[in-house]
Amino acid sequence: MPDQDRPLLDRTVVISGASRGIGLAIAVAAAERGANVVLLAKTAEPHPRLPGTVHTAAAEVEAAGGKAAAVVGDVRREEDIARVITTAVERFGGIDVVVNNASAIATEPTHELSPKRFDLMQDINLRGTFLLTAAALPQLRESANPHVLTIAPPVNLNPRWLGAHPVYTLSKYGMTLLSQGWAAEYADAGIAFNCLWPQTFIATSAVAALPDAENQLAAARSPRIMADAAVAIVTQPAKSVTGNCFLDADAVSVYAGIDDLARYGGGDNPTPDLFLD
Repeated sequence: MPDQDRPLLDRTVVISGASRGIGLAIAVAAAERGANVVLLAKTAEPHPRLPGTVHTAAAEVEAAGGKAAAVVGDVRREEDIARVITTAVERFGGIDVVVNNASAIATEPTHELSPKRFDLMQDINLRGTFLLTAAALPQLRESANPHVLTIAPPVNLNPRWLGAHPVYTLSKYGMTLLSQGWAAEYADAGIAFNCLWPQTFIATSAVAALPDAENQLAAARSPRIMADAAVAIVTQPAKSVTGNCFLDADAVSVYAGIDDLARYGGGDNPTPDLFLD
């Protein structure tokens, strides 16, 4: 019978972009529930302006009660993805959950956006999601409860969002469409594919870099809400929860029974996130 307090005990979770922010929060929450966590991130050495490396993230995972393996690599590179899969198999015997968290953002108007930034967003957001998911599929097929969770928004064709930053929107909606397509493609394999998106701004380094950062952070919820939502989703039976695009507030309410969101901060009127009307 599964341990109700540690429903991810002996299950292996692979997370991209896991050195800080939402990715790290999900890693720690999974570890608290007993998971083995394989962390993929480029940050091997401290960044001059941003906290955390893949190694400090691994230390936090182990302090939270999980087992960790840190892989320094780029989600865009096939050889780095292969090392992640090999690490998960050799250290922990397989893969049960993949979290596609790595993402790049640039919101300049199209006439100011460089081709380099265009390529960066498509490569990290789309190619990275594809490479990690595709490489993990053989292991996921062997799992008793396989899940792929992609941090991507519901597709909203309101011109407000289509016209705000089309290239970034393209890359994020592409992640969503891949997830929903995979849910249909692999329905018979019993692998769950879902998306998760924050209802509000989340207090990450990206928000801290915005103008008026102090007020922006005060109106942003803790990354913990995304973490609690993520682990609530991936601990559900895969065959019963697939093809969805969840908001974090809905997921913690439905699957974790958390309706009072004050614990996550953000004040009385937290700032709504992108892509939500």
